[in-house]
Amino acid sequence: MSRIGKLPITLPGNIEVSVADNNVVTVKGPKGSLSTPVDKDIIVKQQDNEIVVERPTEQKRHKAMHGLYRSLINNMVIGVTEGYTEKLELVGVGYKASMVGTILELSLGYSHNIFLSLPEGVSATAVTEKGKSPVITLDSNDKQLLGQVAAKIRSLRKVEPYKGKGIRFVGEVIRRKAGKTASK
Repeated sequence: MSRIGKLPITLPGNIEVSVADNNVVTVKGPKGSLSTPVDKDIIVKQQDNEIVVERPTEQKRHKAMHGLYRSLINNMVIGVTEGYTEKLELVGVGYKASMVGTILELSLGYSHNIFLSLPEGVSATAVTEKGKSPVITLDSNDKQLLGQVAAKIRSLRKVEPYKGKGIRFVGEVIRRKAGKTASK
């Protein structure tokens, strides 16, 4: 039995969950509504204030999807109750970030500024404190979408190993390399 899949998902009191006939699970809460299609073989049941995910057989495919769909539904429940936050830090001389409506403007040392339109459901704030690196805070109720947007922003200027310049997650440890040594 899948260790993740067999765990029931406990629902807080302010969450509403519905499973449609075509196996689409919809979760509604104070931070919005999310839905995901579930494979037709996987069984999703709502019992009292818990959701239980079951699989029909012990096939390798069913075992793999059992834990996957349980995690996806759990992430939706957490997303509509608490939401998810991701913080990115811009390390480098002259690197700047600012928000204009739903457009994130980044100055990353290129000859031009980068304008990134954030998808619906993701909000961002850019804070620059004197003497510190600018920090971009992304908020969303969809964990997958938030991670995708954060990875896209990070890919615009990857962290290089010699000086550590680039866009990184707050608290991320970068493996540094030694530079050239002057020999005589």
